[in-house]
Amino acid sequence: MSKDPAFCTKYYHFKSLLLSDGWMAPAYVGIDDTGTIRYLSADPPENLALIEAVNGLALPGFLNCHSHAFQYAMAGMAEKHADGTSDDFWSWREAMYQCALSLDADQIQTVATAVYIDMLKRGYTHVAEFHYLHHDKNGKPYSNYAETSVAILAAAALAGIRLTLIPVFYQRGGFGRDAQPRQRRFIFKSIDDYFRLLDDAASVVKPISTSTLGFGVHSLRAADAKDLLSIFEQGPKEIPFHIHAAEQLKEVGDSVAFLGKRPVEWLIENMDLNERVNIVHCTHLNDKEVELLAKSRANTVLCPGTEGNLGDGIFRLSDYSQYNGNWCIGTDSHISLNPLEDLRWLDYGQRLVTHRRNTFNDGGFSLIRKAFICGHQAMGLKRQNFFEIDQPLDAVVYDCTSRLLTEVSNSFSLSRILYTADSGCVLGTIVNGKWIVKDSHHSEEEQIGSSFRQTLRAITIG
Repeated sequence: MSKDPAFCTKYYHFKSLLLSDGWMAPAYVGIDDTGTIRYLSADPPENLALIEAVNGLALPGFLNCHSHAFQYAMAGMAEKHADGTSDDFWSWREAMYQCALSLDADQIQTVATAVYIDMLKRGYTHVAEFHYLHHDKNGKPYSNYAETSVAILAAAALAGIRLTLIPVFYQRGGFGRDAQPRQRRFIFKSIDDYFRLLDDAASVVKPISTSTLGFGVHSLRAADAKDLLSIFEQGPKEIPFHIHAAEQLKEVGDSVAFLGKRPVEWLIENMDLNERVNIVHCTHLNDKEVELLAKSRANTVLCPGTEGNLGDGIFRLSDYSQYNGNWCIGTDSHISLNPLEDLRWLDYGQRLVTHRRNTFNDGGFSLIRKAFICGHQAMGLKRQNFFEIDQPLDAVVYDCTSRLLTEVSNSFSLSRILYTADSGCVLGTIVNGKWIVKDSHHSEEEQIGSSFRQTLRAITIG
């Protein structure tokens, strides 16, 4: 493999490192003082004094392509269902509104820091924050228009996770319906107000090397169609665009009644879908939508933990994969934060509906590869190789002393990790060449834990 030791200030010696063409074992990775990989080889470098031995299996860090950080504060608090009542996505949404109205900007930062730390502890190294909690509790803009965006950026910096900030336009309470008072923190009066916020957010993101910017519209039901198109067409051309669509059957029915088209059908016919566009959920697609969405090369962002929790349904991944459709994963409401669990459920959902076990024939390698390549695409980045010279070292390391990872051969290492491991098997997480989580510990977790507990006391649900 490539070697350029002249600039290396440190080397990691992993038991194995997952490359795009298989495992390297042993693996020596040398980095410079910026955390950029300068040496990648199965052979040790000459300067043995700079080597840190790690008894672990290193995978590329996972990318969380859909997050609503504030919702972590209510995770597990909307699970009591009174006898004789119907509880679904739409009733859950009322609890979410209560949570959103409970948090000030400092508390938003606290919750975001807490969830980002917990993502890192499970192997995520980059998160896309689909951010629509822009205004104060009265629905008024802050004096600093991007106040809560600054809070999100500060949270990511404190946690040590890469961030793609996606300020999101939200306008309506449903197809053709005015927004409700309980949605007041989300609502923009005009697309000009939205672009002002996007510009302010861009100026804050620009000097932060570990953060990038995206933009988006919440959904077809939350914006006038003409304004959605104006934002997409007038917005920046070089950064990713994100939008929810077709998560719920009622949403699909309402779209047909109001627009005469199903949500994804409308997007396909009215927008120039390409690899820069990311559509979240897409749970309910017909045959034509599956084929055309996959062939458009747009990215589908799947959140199986949240989609299962909310009763959304199961994405047609097997059918979509026949056309080599692009997809990646996110944690959305953060009811589940383990990327391995979400990848498993993408597979298991297909096994349940097809009654076959060979959704993926390669022990899960294609799951990891698709989530990596399309995950970077969702962040507005292009990466094909898991680890390579001149790229930053971002990795999650699984502990070789974990019972099922001891003495396992390389032919089964990945499937053992993917189908059996949990967060307790994570030895640590590396971002930009530095341990952000080591021996399952994050340096800021005690301090943020105290603030998070205080914030939880302010949450009103039910």
